[in-house]
Amino acid sequence: MPEFRIPVAYRAVLLAAVLLLLGLLFQQLATVLLGVLTTVIIAIPLSAGATRLELFGVPRPLGALATLLFGVAVLAGVLALIIPTFVDETNHFVDQVPGIVNDLEKTVGSVTGDRPSEVGSKVQRYLKRYTDNPQKLIGPITSIGVSVAGVVAALVLILITAYYIAVRPQPLVEGALRLVPPRRRVHARAVMDRLRTAWLGWMQGVVFDMLISGTLLYIGLSIIGLDFALVFAVLTALLVVVPYFGAIAGAIPPVLYALTISPGKALVVLALYVGIQVVESNVIIPAVMPKTARLHPAVILIGVLAVGKLFGVVGLFVAVPVISAVVILTEEVWVKEIEESHSRRTAEVLDVPASFEPEEEGEPAARP
Repeated sequence: MPEFRIPVAYRAVLLAAVLLLLGLLFQQLATVLLGVLTTVIIAIPLSAGATRLELFGVPRPLGALATLLFGVAVLAGVLALIIPTFVDETNHFVDQVPGIVNDLEKTVGSVTGDRPSEVGSKVQRYLKRYTDNPQKLIGPITSIGVSVAGVVAALVLILITAYYIAVRPQPLVEGALRLVPPRRRVHARAVMDRLRTAWLGWMQGVVFDMLISGTLLYIGLSIIGLDFALVFAVLTALLVVVPYFGAIAGAIPPVLYALTISPGKALVVLALYVGIQVVESNVIIPAVMPKTARLHPAVILIGVLAVGKLFGVVGLFVAVPVISAVVILTEEVWVKEIEESHSRRTAEVLDVPASFEPEEEGEPAARP
């Protein structure tokens, strides 16, 4: 019986239809995917803490709960230390916003040649593009409506789900492995372990980066004598989660505020931010973040733009896990397959074992 083959044109149309369907489904499920990813990211350190406590005889459910409560307690303690001062400075800053804006309009107007009222109108028109169309800013999150109660409920649901995942991760892991052909399951488990290690390393690096960057900025801005140092330091520390772009976004408010005082102070504040960014990139990140969690800056920049386009601003806070997952899966599923296939073909041509590798330079090469 002759083999039935789909014509190339039909296959192209079928592929286009499948891609279109996947795109439509992704738009509807983007919020759910973001929630699932956040839950898994939270569950990983809870599971690691429960596993470590098991070594001391602590039952896994109690270990996961203790890890969760410890994380919440640390976060609450940090907030308790900074919130009173932060709230006071924020309220003071909000009270002074009209005067700050007027001073900034005059400063920018003197540089650009526009009247202060024209500067304010241009800024207002730019901001209204996002206030009138919030979906441009937060992407698919608007599909479920944004409210404080909704955010709190979603956060509680995520924490509860992450806890149960950390208590019994094996059924989920085994269920995911069953989707893979049996001969590939060992490799699939290794890929999952690599993803877990990379995400843990990223979280460890982010926590230290937030703490160190926020502290250095607060000290530096206080020495410079800039008001609202704590507000700017906390804002920048939170934006550290978004690589590169977060540092730029965090530097804009204090630089603009310093510009209302004098151009010289604005330059000093900008130099401080640039200096701390250099220290982060070359000292802090290499010291606290494992190599498994590091990515090339170009990959991160392109990936952050892509994730921001897909998930909106909220998605930027999980951009690095998404990018690392894409990089690891591409390398494990595609690149290594190509390299192994090339190695086998080369071995067949040379009639040597596929794993043959010459010894280092200066030593005699191994004979087949």
